Amino acid sequence: MEVDAESKTCPICGYEFTDKPQALKWAAILLALLFLLYLIL
Repeated sequence: MEVDAESKTCPICGYEFTDKPQALKWAAILLALLFLLYLIL
């Protein structure tokens, strides 16, 4: 069964989907910025 990507819970069993941790998102952005700075310098 397919579940909408925007759903927070499964309509069948009620499982609550968790979002990706915000810290992981910010760490990826920071690493990308550091890499760009490394290429410039």
